[in-house]
Amino acid sequence: MKSYSQQSGEIGEFSDLPFWKKANSVDLAYVTYGLLVVTLVIASYLLGAFKLLPHDPQDIDLELMMAPPLTPKHVLGTDFMGRDMLSRLVVGIQAYFLPGLLAIFIALFLGTILGVLAGYRGGKFDTVITYLTNLIDSFPRLVLILLVIAAFKPDIYVIMLVVGITNVPAVASLVKGKILFLKQKNFIEADIALGLPTGTIILKHILWHNCRSILIIQATLGMAEAILMETSLSYLGFGVQEPTPSWGNMVLAGSNYFMKGQFWPSTAPALAILFTILGFHLLGDGLNNILEGKRDK
Repeated sequence: MKSYSQQSGEIGEFSDLPFWKKANSVDLAYVTYGLLVVTLVIASYLLGAFKLLPHDPQDIDLELMMAPPLTPKHVLGTDFMGRDMLSRLVVGIQAYFLPGLLAIFIALFLGTILGVLAGYRGGKFDTVITYLTNLIDSFPRLVLILLVIAAFKPDIYVIMLVVGITNVPAVASLVKGKILFLKQKNFIEADIALGLPTGTIILKHILWHNCRSILIIQATLGMAEAILMETSLSYLGFGVQEPTPSWGNMVLAGSNYFMKGQFWPSTAPALAILFTILGFHLLGDGLNNILEGKRDK
């Protein structure tokens, strides 16, 4: 059943069905898997933060070095120092979770402000912001991060701050494009003609009603990139250092034993990286198709 409503001077057609009933089954599968990954990440972070773990991730047991998976009391086995793999995987989430949220916040906050100024105000604002975002985009991201690490030797939060800043142009471009699209439909002009305050137009009618899906999707993709960046840097030795567990340095430490047939110390964190990043990407892709109507049925 379809009905019609008038919103902000335009007549729009919408369906009474909730979005999950209108969505493609493939997109629902993407979103379901992605939400499952998000739930597991948050639950694991809380377990690690409150130390509700089967073993101390720093506890060394030389008698159980390189114990295989399904060893009694060690579901995923142990590493080369006899430390429990499952506990270290859970605690390893802390290496990217809060830093990743920082990167997402910086990208969305600054990107939204610049996008609104460029799209809503236009003129000189658009020129300056376009120049600034193009300048940021011109730097190779990984090279820029490595230069920051070499110059300042910062911790992971500063690195993720740089990651967030390099993601600002993408968010700003999307917000700007959405506002320009709305201007073509006389959306903003109608709100101004009705005498609505500028703050209400921007915060409610533009960002909340029309840009929230874009920002949610960018947040999921941003977390996936933060995980990839943190684990890559830790693998290369520039991120989180031993003995603090990170999925990246766990892969590095276990890689020395892979060719000896003892694959679990590197395979377990590698699979955790793969399925977690895949979950955030599929969540973003599914939400994009559902909320933006990108997939043909």
